[in-house]
Amino acid sequence: MTLSHRRPRRGLRVAALVVASSLAFAACGSDDPEPAATGEDADFGTLTLQLSWVKNAEFAGEFFADQNGYYEDAGFTSVTMNPGPGPVETLVATGEADFGLSNAVATAQVIAEEEAPLKIVGTKFQKNPFTILSLKDGADIATPQDLVGKKIGVQAGGNETLFDALLEVNGIDPADVKKVPVEYDPSPVVDGEVDGFLAYITNESLTVSMDGIEVTNLPFADNGLPFVAESVITTDQMIAEEPEKVKAFLTAEILGWKDALADDEEAARLAVEVYGKDLGLDIAKETEQAKVQSGLIVTDEVEANGLFTITDELIEGNLKTLAAAGIEIEADELFDLSLLSELLEEKPELAELD
Repeated sequence: MTLSHRRPRRGLRVAALVVASSLAFAACGSDDPEPAATGEDADFGTLTLQLSWVKNAEFAGEFFADQNGYYEDAGFTSVTMNPGPGPVETLVATGEADFGLSNAVATAQVIAEEEAPLKIVGTKFQKNPFTILSLKDGADIATPQDLVGKKIGVQAGGNETLFDALLEVNGIDPADVKKVPVEYDPSPVVDGEVDGFLAYITNESLTVSMDGIEVTNLPFADNGLPFVAESVITTDQMIAEEPEKVKAFLTAEILGWKDALADDEEAARLAVEVYGKDLGLDIAKETEQAKVQSGLIVTDEVEANGLFTITDELIEGNLKTLAAAGIEIEADELFDLSLLSELLEEKPELAELD
């Protein structure tokens, strides 16, 4: 079996691009920008969204938002969804995309190391999908301590940082675990070349299990590394100068994801037959992915506060994860949820999941 997923760690050398874009923004920006129209009078022009991966069911909410006209209703004349993988943070920081979908670790690293002018303004995944995948009748790695003495396949780059952080927060000496370089195809764990494999619960784990192989997952989110993923990022300038555009985008996103969560089969169909029709996606796998990822999106806190919200407790958990990964950053350097809060105060019905 072959599978070319999951997110190679993008290069983090974005400083020159960020500086150049900041100068460009300064040259064309206005000291006193006109307030944007809202509601039916809004005209935000074209929208460019940088996805974190290929157009599969992971972006079902975006597909629904486009298909059902929510972006248009919010004031966008058209939307372009650029597939990944790619340097999401760089593309957003330099203005090549209005918004991007990334995760707290990748975004924080770019902000901390390159002073990228970015913020997370909301998140789809409350729980990140990273896991150590193993075979039930093989290594059966169900707890962090089960990693000791095992060979674990880890992709180079950011995934190594995450794996090292998993060992750190669980008090495991790296010398007690053999880290084996792999790509994004989970064949090494299936073939017994490694005992475990750093994977996504919503992707490689599903692919292996749907081939009839019983698997065991060790989710990072439940074992000391809680951090948000598929998070909406944009620039500080966008937040400051075009707040209504940010709120319009979040409105469309929330409505789209409400639809996606209500209809797994249609979420999969849109991925397979419409948006990802050239990718050869499997309808059964995409349907299962839509079901599994709902558990990463909808938590008790989301049911109480609404989609895309992030609690103070979860932010604190993110900061602890980042510290374990060697990334020192303050909450207000990474998160700005003020516009989402404003939006949900203005339109409280958006916070309702039913």
